[in-house]
Amino acid sequence: MHCLSDSGEPFAHELTTQECRDLVDHLAAITVFQVNFGGGEPFLREDFLDLLSYCNEKGLVTCVSTNGLLIDNRTAQRLSQLQRLYLQVSMDGATAEINDHIRGRGTFSMILAALDSLSRHGVCFSINTVLTRLNFSQLDSLRALAADYGAELRVSRFRPSGRGKSSREYLGPTKDQLEFFADWLNEHDLVRTGDSFFCLTSERRRRKGLDMCGAAKMTCCISPVGDVFPCAFLQEEPFLSGNIRNIPFKKLWDRSSIFSMMRELEVKSCLTCLRFEECRGGCPAMAYHIFHNIALPDPECLVNIKAAVARMEESEPRHCSFAL
Repeated sequence: MHCLSDSGEPFAHELTTQECRDLVDHLAAITVFQVNFGGGEPFLREDFLDLLSYCNEKGLVTCVSTNGLLIDNRTAQRLSQLQRLYLQVSMDGATAEINDHIRGRGTFSMILAALDSLSRHGVCFSINTVLTRLNFSQLDSLRALAADYGAELRVSRFRPSGRGKSSREYLGPTKDQLEFFADWLNEHDLVRTGDSFFCLTSERRRRKGLDMCGAAKMTCCISPVGDVFPCAFLQEEPFLSGNIRNIPFKKLWDRSSIFSMMRELEVKSCLTCLRFEECRGGCPAMAYHIFHNIALPDPECLVNIKAAVARMEESEPRHCSFAL
């Protein structure tokens, strides 16, 4: 219900196996250090395991985000033979009631079966949870569940792109939940977040990873048909930089006007903020999807959240009682 990609008919002209192999050759030649595969569901491609093996041969680190529904013992055994591979298995609740409401009926038990297979074959993985108002109360349980499988918990941020555009109203965390989550993160150093929540994290956690949006600076997105965007959450027409079928990826990375714009982006209203060095304006994708303007501050920045909560409290009517 919150997928960063839209639902719809399959693309008619996804990159072929050979085009993917050529792209891997190109990425390896320009010393890209890691390739992340997401979806949809990457294991739906019949050639996906072969492409992972090819990445491995070329020395690329690979990270795969999967729903786990297609992972059985045979697949887990093949994955265990690959070096430099890391899996993120999506689970959006510590119980079937919460997870299946978001991911579909019966998926909780199927995900547990996948975790069993991966753990049995020694495949390195984490449980990846998108923070929502439904699973917010299960963070500790999800962390404990991951530990049962010798894995880590990775909490990702709800961003209203793709299917998330229509589900944010009832799945997006509340301001109070996000403020509490900032404190919870500070107490759980081993919980991974990537760059998802840098606008909420403390100075101590910030030193462990990115302190600003990595789009067009460290990361970008290549779609299934070869379109290049600065971010997987900005797969929108205004951010289309070109297509690798027409222009080599390295040239797009170096010369795209969209990428240059993202690299020079400065959220001026944040420059004087006490948390600027920890946040740098936050997530442009959030600003785009909420305000349709990437030059505005992240609407879920900790400072903005606290200010909004304070304004709400000030606007509440005050009731006085009189003793007669």
